[in-house]
Amino acid sequence: MGYETLELTQKDALFRISINRPKALNALNRQVLEDLDDALDRFEKDEAARVCVITGAGEKAFVAGADIAEMADLTPLEAERFCRFGQEVFLKIEAIEKPVLAAVNGFALGGGTELVLACDLAYASEKARFGQPEINLGIIPGFGGTQRLAKVIGMRRAKEWIYLGDMVDARTAKTLGLVNAVFPPENLMEEVEAVARKLASKPPFALGQAKKAIEKGYVLDPHTGLVLEREAFAMTFASEDRGEGIQAFLEKRSPAFTGK
Repeated sequence: MGYETLELTQKDALFRISINRPKALNALNRQVLEDLDDALDRFEKDEAARVCVITGAGEKAFVAGADIAEMADLTPLEAERFCRFGQEVFLKIEAIEKPVLAAVNGFALGGGTELVLACDLAYASEKARFGQPEINLGIIPGFGGTQRLAKVIGMRRAKEWIYLGDMVDARTAKTLGLVNAVFPPENLMEEVEAVARKLASKPPFALGQAKKAIEKGYVLDPHTGLVLEREAFAMTFASEDRGEGIQAFLEKRSPAFTGK
């Protein structure tokens, strides 16, 4: 199935989504969100696909924000619907019990930074730039920036980003914890795919339980979060991969996880 705004590639267990609107710096319009929503469903349902990498087409941008031209004439009701749909798509990234990585190859502004925040891990090119510049348009972040950014970089820093609307470079983003690592542009995809392959070698059910416990537990009180962790821990003991992992350890060999 082809998409108007995305390019999908799959190699073994690696599933890559490239947002493909380079002339618009891969800006997020309604069509991109619809295509991304469907592509994420395909990734989630594909048992062979264990890790997803999201990146941007071209050399300039990951996602340079929402499509300003499309938003220009929205009514408040239309804006609420657009915002709601974008939030739902990004929530889906967090809900999928498989790792989703961001390979940030250029500008990741507004909705681009918010997309990075929704992913499990993020890796950036030295050319990447981040920020929430919506205030400069008389609006605010709408795809989760006011909620996720403070949890990642701290409330005061998040307020500074959102209130001032300035850009920050990749090294600063790494220092603040928004991205895991920064690489030269020519090495970015190679490095991200190496991480993705390593993740794909792990037991998928256990990875899914870990992601669920982290994502859901983050907003819970410590006691309730520990109950959630305990339940997820117990669930892993129902998998064949748990038996393989423990037996391989005892036999001093590498485990061969099958996803069962």
